[in-house]
Amino acid sequence: MKKLFLAIVLAIGFSAFANAQSEGIEVGNKFIDLKLANPEGKEIALSTIKGKVVLLDFWASWCGPCRMENPNLIKTYAQYKTTKFKNAKGFDIYSVSLDKTKEPWMAAIAKDKLVWENHVSDLKGWYSSAAATYGVSFIPQNFLIDGNGIIVGKNLRGEELDNALEKLVK
Repeated sequence: MKKLFLAIVLAIGFSAFANAQSEGIEVGNKFIDLKLANPEGKEIALSTIKGKVVLLDFWASWCGPCRMENPNLIKTYAQYKTTKFKNAKGFDIYSVSLDKTKEPWMAAIAKDKLVWENHVSDLKGWYSSAAATYGVSFIPQNFLIDGNGIIVGKNLRGEELDNALEKLVK
């Protein structure tokens, strides 16, 4: 009973922390920068993907729905990576993994053929600083950011993502 009570208290506390951290992470607001390590340990800031439309994608190797969405992301990335948008040239994905260990994360990147360069994680699972910053309480979850750094879409999958990108094309 004590363990259940502790789990509930921790869940409520994490939810409150995530909500406090994510205030303002809505469509129409400017993105909040992140800086996390890639699988090789090199830190990559979200802000370094300047001049492109960026999909900030939260996922994990153990997440079935995330893995099922990956083929759609691969298709969309291939289709839009060199597209000229109204305020950006090209499309990129900044993938934030909520894995806790490096090996399954890297294996999922390879197995799913996730060819974009920006794969990052702090390997803290649900306690990820990036997840807290963006108020992520489920995955897959994503934020579409235009070339001016404004969040223009949220939780877009498959055709919804393609439609949102088409609206940003010149």
